Amino acid sequence: MRAELDRLAPLLEPLGERFAAAGHALHLVGGPVRDAMLGRQGVDIDLTTSARPEETERLVTGWADAVWDVGRAFGTIGARKGPWQVEITTYRSEEYDPTSRKPDVAFGDDLAGDLGRRDFTVNAMAVNVADRSFEDPYGGVVDLAHGLLRTPGRPEDSFSDDPLRMMRAARFSATLGFAVAPEVVAAMTAMADRISIISAERVRDELVKLVCAPHPRRGLALLVETGLAGHVLPELPALALERDEHHRHKDVYEHTLTVLEQAIDLEHRLPGTPDFVVRFAALMHDVGKPRTRRFVDDGTVTFHHHDVVGAKMTRKRMQALRFSSAEVDAVATLVELHLRFHGYGGGEWTDSAVRRYVRDAGDQLERLHILTRADCTTRNRRKAERLRRSYDDLEARIERLSEEEELASLRPDLSGFQIMELLGIGPGREVGEAYRFLLELRMDEGPLGEDEAGRRLQEWWASRTP
Repeated sequence: MRAELDRLAPLLEPLGERFAAAGHALHLVGGPVRDAMLGRQGVDIDLTTSARPEETERLVTGWADAVWDVGRAFGTIGARKGPWQVEITTYRSEEYDPTSRKPDVAFGDDLAGDLGRRDFTVNAMAVNVADRSFEDPYGGVVDLAHGLLRTPGRPEDSFSDDPLRMMRAARFSATLGFAVAPEVVAAMTAMADRISIISAERVRDELVKLVCAPHPRRGLALLVETGLAGHVLPELPALALERDEHHRHKDVYEHTLTVLEQAIDLEHRLPGTPDFVVRFAALMHDVGKPRTRRFVDDGTVTFHHHDVVGAKMTRKRMQALRFSSAEVDAVATLVELHLRFHGYGGGEWTDSAVRRYVRDAGDQLERLHILTRADCTTRNRRKAERLRRSYDDLEARIERLSEEEELASLRPDLSGFQIMELLGIGPGREVGEAYRFLLELRMDEGPLGEDEAGRRLQEWWASRTP
């Protein structure tokens, strides 16, 4: 920790002197203190102070490169100094009205009270910027050493103050790999329905952080165990289907978590990690199974069209959580296409079918490769190896066709302007029909060249014109 404080000294000491000269304390607090003890570095700095927001803004002006109002009503002023992002918050306490989505905030006058209102003991430690004295009134160091998440006070009081902390417990478990204290789990279970007063945007942000954490299975399992998932992502616990009496289908819930972990293992194929889209698609890829499950007379179980149903369910859930349209489209596309490869068999697809696979995947093709490979969880090594070789073959064919045909563009040989000029027509529905005709030719036969495409287009036009 001393090394991290030394690293931060050039940033914090001048700022601490400003606050001290004005008669105010300034403490490094929360995540930065916890991470320093874990040997992790970051560029986001959280500070707490006895100064009110207006005074904080005055004191950082002239020191910071930029100053902004993060949430004056909540006591937080933001600043940037070089590469560092700094948030300074007045000592405070807050609680939620049972019917409100927004906390009532009261500013406090002492550090101990401020630390007592924080979510977990490992986030309730502070270091005085002026003299580096360490404050840990709730035993955060011990809990950090034991890898345990506890609340500073009664968990029921903490979660009543801010119900989102229940999801933060799952997120920190997934991020840090920590166990959650039994009394915290009990309170989460008893109070799970309180999460309903939290805005969809805040729930979404916590869910994204959890899914993108190093150990998402831990956090997701905790959400399901406590009943929180039933309120924020009900499709997940619904996957724990009752097995049929002959045990002839997989545990879909466990399968899903395994697919998620296997997708994470393949993320190195993507330019940036963690990748929320591929992880969430792995989590949602089978959510259509409960609605499509049918028992056949011979005792087998089917889930026909669960890909299409699952894509619709995914869209609905992500829209309810206020995800962007681009994120919704990306994840839903992957869910809808995740079974397409299983028609490939031993490589019987024509080049036309391969082109359509690439076209339908669009800019999600690399993620689809990952999801499809991750979706193989069979313990039958021979079957798993056969599926792997088949997908290797499909990717090789895609690469070969891409090199030969610029497959990523997948446009007809003639543009819309060329179509209008060749057929002597103006903009309108007929141009779109002609364009789609040429695109189908492109899919079926590959590049034809402008002359051949023009000849075929005129033949088609003549055949349809009375």
